[in-house]
Amino acid sequence: MPGLLALAAVFVLQLAGFTPLTRAGQLIFDGYLRAAPRTYEPAPVRVVDIDEESIRRYGQWPWPRTQIARLIDELGNAGAAVIALDIVFSEPDRTSPPQIARQLENANGDPALVESLARLPDNDVALARAFSEWPVVAGFFLTSDATRIQARPKAGFAISGSAPGASVPTYTNAVLPLPMLAKTAEGNGSLTLLGDSDGIIRKTPLIARQGDQLVPSLSLEAMRIAQGAGAILLKTSDGSGSLGAGRRESEVISLKVGDFEVPTTAAGELYMYYSRSNRERIVPAWKLLDGALTPQAAEAAFAGQIVFIGAGAIGLRDLVSTPVQERELGVMVHAQAAEQMILGKYLTRPDWAVGLERSLVLALGLLLLLLLPRLGAARGAALGLMLAGLCVSGSWLAFTRQHFLLDPTYPALAILAVYITLTVITYYREEQRRSYIHSAFDRYLSPELVKRIAADPGQLELGGEERQMTVLFCDIRSFSRISEKLGPQEIIRFLISFLTPMCDILIERRATIDKFIGDAILAFWNAPLDDPDQYRNAARSALAMAERLELLNAEMPSRDSQNWPGDVAIGIGLNAGPCCVGNMGSAQRLSYSLIGDTVNLASRIEGLTKYYGVQIAIGSTLAEQIPDFAILPLDLVRVVGREGAEEVSALVGDEGLAGTPAFRTFAKAHRTMLTAYRARNWSEAARKIETNAQEAARYGLSKTYALYARRIDELAKVSPADGWDGVYEATEK
Repeated sequence: MPGLLALAAVFVLQLAGFTPLTRAGQLIFDGYLRAAPRTYEPAPVRVVDIDEESIRRYGQWPWPRTQIARLIDELGNAGAAVIALDIVFSEPDRTSPPQIARQLENANGDPALVESLARLPDNDVALARAFSEWPVVAGFFLTSDATRIQARPKAGFAISGSAPGASVPTYTNAVLPLPMLAKTAEGNGSLTLLGDSDGIIRKTPLIARQGDQLVPSLSLEAMRIAQGAGAILLKTSDGSGSLGAGRRESEVISLKVGDFEVPTTAAGELYMYYSRSNRERIVPAWKLLDGALTPQAAEAAFAGQIVFIGAGAIGLRDLVSTPVQERELGVMVHAQAAEQMILGKYLTRPDWAVGLERSLVLALGLLLLLLLPRLGAARGAALGLMLAGLCVSGSWLAFTRQHFLLDPTYPALAILAVYITLTVITYYREEQRRSYIHSAFDRYLSPELVKRIAADPGQLELGGEERQMTVLFCDIRSFSRISEKLGPQEIIRFLISFLTPMCDILIERRATIDKFIGDAILAFWNAPLDDPDQYRNAARSALAMAERLELLNAEMPSRDSQNWPGDVAIGIGLNAGPCCVGNMGSAQRLSYSLIGDTVNLASRIEGLTKYYGVQIAIGSTLAEQIPDFAILPLDLVRVVGREGAEEVSALVGDEGLAGTPAFRTFAKAHRTMLTAYRARNWSEAARKIETNAQEAARYGLSKTYALYARRIDELAKVSPADGWDGVYEATEK
């Protein structure tokens, strides 16, 4: 059942088109395209690049429109079939003499000069003249801004089937060339290119919609003008007889422009089958303007060609990312789209691709579900790898041989999900069996709990209750270092020598020992039996454990092993508060234990003992319950996993120490230091640290004082933000 649920989850994600997995499929196709790009073949498509050298020779951009007109004239005279501009001339040329005349007039310039300039030809008129003389396709941008301007395409559309639905990208506004340029251009097309969510352009739109009007892309319009074609024929799913008929709304299947029929996505996009960069396509603009090309060479380069003009100079670059090229000229996307249409080299995603991929998810997932329990983990892994490899290999072969885009992501994921789920479930069941066998030899229960359960066996039922409790965590510091020096038997002897006396101390003071976590002890008070003196018992236990450790350290060097560790250090964390305690686990295996925020905080407090260099640290609730013990506040700490700050204190002694004049004097000075620190009175806090450093060492706070000295030094140099509240953010558990 879990394996079937995992398979169903993958299938649901596939039906929903889960974005991260769709992105994974795109990256796979990117890898295919980088490994096997379209082989460049000469096609009647050229790009004229206004490159860095052209800018150096003819001045900064924007050039006077007369210069662009010259460029168009050169191409027209060379016999270009179409001149498509990847540039939008949406504003008047500010270098035009009449424009300069108006500026001078507004600035109260010489009237004679103004009149002389006003009589000179307008640069935009010169460009419009070039547009009218040659087969030019002007470019415009589509945007989603508030509607102000409506694009007026010169291409008509004939639709076979219903008008395409919402899948075609829709825009609300257009940035158009100047009216005189738009009027004289033979065609116009959209320059808008939108990448996928990661910014990579994998498809280029051949059509778009503004309002109820369909508009062609620059490349599609260039193809139409080059052939002298009329309307563009658009086939949709309910008029094509394709497998896609019957969809809820009409989708684009293909476009026919002149003699070329182009397969598209449902949105009227062309999957880009990029080739690698090839300088044969590109001619720098300066070569035409300088006359570096003889008329014969220019005719050989451009006669009968679809020529795209774009800007590639630094600062002007219309750069986009493609699967093959991280930085590619935007005009090159239009040019390669035209190449694909002319050469008939397409990447396609067949109508049956989605059905095949979904069928593979179910078929391969169910096959693994049936065979894996019989094969076992190792042979099942081999089968899973083989099936996933077949999916990827089949996808690769479909790409390289048929130029099909078949996504292996979901079938491979289904195989992985089923394998991992079944393997984890099998492992979990085996671990349960092992745990049940070991349970007969585990000693979990304190003597008090054994008596209570013996008197009432019904307590073995699962369940718990909330109680006010005190929790203790004790951990050996640097146990990994100690373990490295000892063999397995010596480690066991060491732990027995440590844990036995410590547990004796805890049990003598009515603690219940929950568990041992490696070298650590978790114990608690006030369950299963009530303990009215739980807080003091816990504090006295911690102090007794610290005292007993001194004797253990004195005894351990006498052991016969030369590697036996000497000075062992511990950290003890204590906290009090509400906990849920009772028999927890499953019907087959239960343990008397406790959970809750109080337990988690006790564990975090124990971890802070090493940071502050103290042996015993306690939470604020416990500190309030034992005010007559020798307690020194350490810090306000926001521990990992909690939003609120906790005041953590050091427990340094019992009531006897707390009553001594020396301790009371130091405790008062210590709190004064903390008050100055939290009030940002760095000089006063630093002075108190220096004055009380010797006494602090007496109570085990040397590391704490050194820590505050460093903080104060850093904070005095860089004043904290206004919201600073003196709380230390613990980054480790």
